[in-house]
Amino acid sequence: MQKIRLLGAVALAASLACANAVAAYPEKSISLVVPTAAGGANDAMARVIGQAMSAILKQPVIVDNKAGANGAIASEFVMRAAPDGYTLMLGYIATHAMNPALQKLRYDPVKDFEPVAMVGSSATVMVVHPSVKANNAKEVVAILKAAPDKTSYASAGNGTAPHFAAEMFKLSTGTSMLHVPYKGSAPAINDTLGGQTQVMFPSLFTAMPYVKAGKLKAVGVAGAKRSALMPDVPTLQEQGIADVDVSQWYGIFAPAKTPKPVIEQLNKVLNEVLADKSVVKRLEDHGAEVSIMSTDQMRAYVAQEQVKWKKVVQAAKITAD
Repeated sequence: MQKIRLLGAVALAASLACANAVAAYPEKSISLVVPTAAGGANDAMARVIGQAMSAILKQPVIVDNKAGANGAIASEFVMRAAPDGYTLMLGYIATHAMNPALQKLRYDPVKDFEPVAMVGSSATVMVVHPSVKANNAKEVVAILKAAPDKTSYASAGNGTAPHFAAEMFKLSTGTSMLHVPYKGSAPAINDTLGGQTQVMFPSLFTAMPYVKAGKLKAVGVAGAKRSALMPDVPTLQEQGIADVDVSQWYGIFAPAKTPKPVIEQLNKVLNEVLADKSVVKRLEDHGAEVSIMSTDQMRAYVAQEQVKWKKVVQAAKITAD
């Protein structure tokens, strides 16, 4: 009996300690891990979100870039972090939907993470260097068919959304281009700006500043509808190119077993951040549209995305190599 009482007392003490820690959360800085290099769309979004979170939580939210393996390195790092709310991740379509459809992973995007809040989404847009003599996607198709494999396209790496979109475009149009994969969207867009590669399918978040400045031409949106942020650019579907629908979404995740009260507090804070007009404006200026979801809605959405991209990988025969 004494042993049982002792074990009970230890369990109660541990429970109270945990409850106190949750009640005091956050007591120190929070790390927001970004699975891409500094300077890209994900990094820019994380810094906007992190700054706004810091103002509400009264603790620093520090962006920690851990690029590599199409987001798998960052995902594994966060998966192994203490589930205490002090390590979060800006996950996105590649880390939690495309990666598991494409390759075997050392993390489970569903079981190893707790959805915290959806941040938003960004349309995928087909852009070309100004030297390409085309003002719409149909004219690009004509150029590609006239000179197969003479045009190269950049991606943020094998298995990334720009890679998927380009391969779906090639499959739909019966064209061919040379694939040049980079380690992240920043170097990919830089070489497209310089003309070393001529075509890219970045997120609108990545492309918008350069399109506005006339440094790249937007020739089509790879989605079911036009973007409200770039309404004059027709969809590929409107131009007779079907089955190229890639909406790049972003969300905050925590390690599995993070206490529910902490998740709920973070969800509330992030939804407050995303209701701030100044934050919305900053995100929209980069081409991202805010999307607010409950944790349950986010979990269901991610599961749905995993099913979708598994079918796409099989149909288009996309590989990670």
